Amino acid sequence: MKNLIILLALLVVASLVIWSVGCAGDSGGDDDDDAECPEPNLDISVCDPDAGPFSLTIDNEWFPLVAGTQLVLEGVDDGETIRVEIDVLDETQDVDGVTTRVVTETEYEDGELVEVSFNWFAQAPDGTVCYFGEDVDIYEDGDVVSHDGAWKAGEDGAQAGIIMPGEPEVGQVFYQEYYPGHAMDSSEIAAFGEAIDVPAGLFEDTLTALDYNELEGECEGERKVYVRGIGLAIDEEAELVSY
Repeated sequence: MKNLIILLALLVVASLVIWSVGCAGDSGGDDDDDAECPEPNLDISVCDPDAGPFSLTIDNEWFPLVAGTQLVLEGVDDGETIRVEIDVLDETQDVDGVTTRVVTETEYEDGELVEVSFNWFAQAPDGTVCYFGEDVDIYEDGDVVSHDGAWKAGEDGAQAGIIMPGEPEVGQVFYQEYYPGHAMDSSEIAAFGEAIDVPAGLFEDTLTALDYNELEGECEGERKVYVRGIGLAIDEEAELVSY
């Protein structure tokens, strides 16, 4: 009888140990809900107006902007057909004392115009492409209804960010937009050499980045893929169809 009692006691102790280990293993189950955006480790001071001279000749191999060129991306997102047209204009805009290249991005959903943005870029001496802000027109039923997302370096505390480093390396994280409280998008260089097969062709000389929006808590990373000598080829669901 005494041996039976001891055996039962040992079984109870073993059960408690197994239960406690199981609970400890489950304690991190919600870590994904508490994910934080990676901390930028690349200094955006390279895009400070005093860091120039800046150039309108934007020949960064991963983000070239030659006046007169156009990229078109298409895809399906949440059941809607999307089309994005990126046009490099032969126009300039002075922003925060820097002469920048104007690039428009026009977006359609199911054939209806939803947004036109006028973006301002210039290239730093080390080849970094700097982003100085954007004017934004949001459309509904053919009419402009807001300018959400607009910002301009040099105004209200906003500073130019990095859209593509001069010498990108895996692990670099940088602010693309730096407008505290309004626009704080960042990007992380994730990989090189990812083979992609998009409507415009098969490409292997690529750079993959993950974009984050810390103000909206979007820290899973939105995938973008750039092709050397061309530029953006994948933006989430949208893929390059012509260039």
